Amino acid sequence: MSTPDVTPEPTPAVPAYQASPPAQVAKTNVLSIVALITGILGLAIVPVICGHISLSQIKRTGEQGRVMAIIGLVLGYLAIVAWIIAWIVIAVAIGASTTMTN
Repeated sequence: MSTPDVTPEPTPAVPAYQASPPAQVAKTNVLSIVALITGILGLAIVPVICGHISLSQIKRTGEQGRVMAIIGLVLGYLAIVAWIIAWIVIAVAIGASTTMTN
């Protein structure tokens, strides 16, 4: 028996080493940071405005910071409620003190 002529298949060329691009770190939305900080400080309307704007920017750009924006929004709305309650208490206290003096 004769063996068939077997020619080895050519090996594929190894591509030259290509450095991979540096991994991109996702950027955090600045307004979400502002919303969180102003919400912690108890400023009422600023975190609400910044939080809503940052959520729309995050949805559009894919940046990080969604949780910070939501926490800032919650703290901002709680501050608004606290301010409303404080003004009602002050108004009732003033109204009660003027009826007592009359």
